[in-house]
Amino acid sequence: MPAVSLSFAGATYVPQPCGALYWPARNALLVADLHLEKASFYGVHGQFLPPYDSFDTLACLIDAVEATGATQLWCLGDSFHDTGGAARLPVAARDTLRRLTRDLDWVWITGNHDDASAGVLGGRVMVEAAIDGINLRHEATRDPAPEISGHYHPKLRLTLRGRRIVRRCFAMTPSKLVLPAYGALTGGLDVTDPAFARAIGGPLSALVATKAKLLRFQVAA
Repeated sequence: MPAVSLSFAGATYVPQPCGALYWPARNALLVADLHLEKASFYGVHGQFLPPYDSFDTLACLIDAVEATGATQLWCLGDSFHDTGGAARLPVAARDTLRRLTRDLDWVWITGNHDDASAGVLGGRVMVEAAIDGINLRHEATRDPAPEISGHYHPKLRLTLRGRRIVRRCFAMTPSKLVLPAYGALTGGLDVTDPAFARAIGGPLSALVATKAKLLRFQVAA
């Protein structure tokens, strides 16, 4: 665990290769942008995608909970792709989520895609929270206070030995930490996009977690 830990705002965190962030002091797992039921949303609008995204995302989330032993789980917004997503969940996925929200101290932070509708599946619903001096919310603000958020779906694009590589990443400045999108069908925004500098300032680093190490790349201003 120490090999892939990072220090942010005076606390130690362990980024997971799946895109979750483990907070040892709180025994908490933080994830953002699950976008559950994205496939069914597109299906309703005539674009058909494999209807397994919610199952895949929840299976990955269960693996992360079991690997870390987390007892708290914070979903930092856009947990569903739209406000009707919770109602469209297949029965098996709904049962899985109800079990998770029952067994864990679970908090849904609302995002710009979803609202408080996820609360019908258990857990608590909040617009944002402040824990140990760190603000947890969906979308970054220019408030100088330390903050962990989602929304931007950061990805790092590299060319190595002529090969194009794209990896989800954590975007970090001294006071801001943006989690990658966790959902199975979520896309991503290149961390070099000016939107990141506008949203969280700098200096900006892209962090890619592997099982063995945490790779850090400085993003040019």
